[in-house]
Amino acid sequence: MPPAGVADFWRISERWRAAGQGCPNRRQKLAQKLGKLNLTGLARLDGRPARRHGAAMSLARFDVAIIGGGPVGALLALALGKAGLRIALIDRTAPPVMQSAAYDGRATAVALGSQRILKGLGLWQRLAEAAGPILDIRVSDGRSRLFLHYDHRSVGDDPLGYIVENRHLRAALATEVAAEPAIALFAPATVTGLAADATGVTLARAEGAELRATLVVGADGRGSLVRRSAGIAATEWQYGQTALVCSVRHDAPHHGIAHERFLTPGPLALLPLRDPHRCSVVWTERDATAAALLALDDAAFSAEMQARFGESLGRIRIEGRRWSWKLGLHHASRYAAPRLALAGDAAHGIHPIAGQGLNLGWRDVAALAEVLVDARRLGLDIGALAVLERYEAWRRPDTLSLILATDGLNRLFSNDVAPVRVARDVGLGLVNRIAPLKRRFMRQAMGLAGPLPRLVRGEVL
Repeated sequence: MPPAGVADFWRISERWRAAGQGCPNRRQKLAQKLGKLNLTGLARLDGRPARRHGAAMSLARFDVAIIGGGPVGALLALALGKAGLRIALIDRTAPPVMQSAAYDGRATAVALGSQRILKGLGLWQRLAEAAGPILDIRVSDGRSRLFLHYDHRSVGDDPLGYIVENRHLRAALATEVAAEPAIALFAPATVTGLAADATGVTLARAEGAELRATLVVGADGRGSLVRRSAGIAATEWQYGQTALVCSVRHDAPHHGIAHERFLTPGPLALLPLRDPHRCSVVWTERDATAAALLALDDAAFSAEMQARFGESLGRIRIEGRRWSWKLGLHHASRYAAPRLALAGDAAHGIHPIAGQGLNLGWRDVAALAEVLVDARRLGLDIGALAVLERYEAWRRPDTLSLILATDGLNRLFSNDVAPVRVARDVGLGLVNRIAPLKRRFMRQAMGLAGPLPRLVRGEVL
C-alpha cells in the first residue's frame, strides 16, 4: 500500500482533473482538500518525518528525477539532459559495479529501431565495434524440418538488429552520463520516500539530503518503489521457467544468423556476437530442470545444450560463467499519475522469447522524452497528468501487443500435443512462404511498426 499522503494527493488530484473546467465549485472544494493534506512525513517509507518543502529552500532542484540507473533510466536521462532538462539520476548500485563482467552476463538484442535511438543520443559510436549484426533469423520447432527464415535483405540494407553484450552497453551509458553536465548522478543512493504536492515531488534519501523534482520517473525494475508508492497495481504471474544465460564458442561461423529453437520446456536462442565463432545463449527450461543443469560442470552443460540445439554450428562449449533468472510476466495498470511516470520494467515485463524486453523499454524512453520535451517547449507543466497521459496512451498498445504475442508464443510452443504441434509447424511453413506477412513480422521485430517517436525514425528529439 502507498503512504497515505501520496495516495490521497494522487486520488484527489485525479478527481480535480475529472471535474473539468465546467465545475469551478467542485474544483475549488477539491483544491481546498489538497491544501489541507499533510504530505509531510506521511510519504516517508522509513517512518522518519520529512521536512516541509517551505522549510527546505536549499533542496537540490531538478526538472526530472529518474529512479533506476540501468539501461532504461540512464538512456532516458541522456535523452532529457541533452534536450536541456535538469536531471537527477539515482541508483542503488555504483557505476563501477554495474560495468563489471560479473554483474550482468546477458547480451541485448538491439532492434534496428533501438539502434537508431542509441545513435541519435550519441551512444552507438561507442558500441558499434562491439556489436554483432543480425543478418538473418531462423525460427524452428524442435526437430521439425519446417522453419521460418527472416533475411534482412527482404526489408532493406540494414541488419535486422545487433547483439551487444550488456557490459559494453553499461560502460557506454556510464561514460555518456558522466559527460553530460545536465545530469547529476546519485549512486550508490537509496530513495526511501516520495512526498508529492501540487508543484512537484520531494525525494527522501537514506544518505540524508533530499531532492526536489517537477516529475519522478520510475525506471527501477519490476519491484518498482515508484509504482508501489503511487498505489499502481500490477498484473503478474510466473511461468515456472528459468532462463539460463551464458556465452558459447562454436567451431563453425554463425554468419550473423540468430537461432530461436522452440522446445517443449521453452525456447533455446543462440544470438551472434561480434566474434563469428561466439554466441550469446538464452536457454529456457522448467525450473527444476534448470536447477539440475546449473549443477553440471561445463563439459556436461555444453553436451546438454548441444543435444538440444544440434550440429549446425559444430561443437559447442560454454565460455565463462552462467547466470539464471526466473521468468514471469507483469504489467502495471497505469504508466502515469500526477508527477509520476513509469518506464521499462517498472511498467511491464515480458517473456524473453523474442528478445524484445529492453527494446520495449527503450521505446518507452523515446516516447516519454518526446512528450516531455514537446511539453517543455510549449511551456506546459511536464508533471501534469494531461501531459503524462499522452505518453501512456502512446505506449500501452505496443506493450499490450507484445505481451499477447510473447505470452501466446510461449504457451503455444510449450504444448507438445500432436495436433497442436502439427498446426504450428504448418503455420511456420506458411508464414515463411507469404512474403508480405513475413515482412510485416520482420518490421515488428525491428521495432519499426506503429506510430514511431522521432528518435526511432532517426530524427533529432
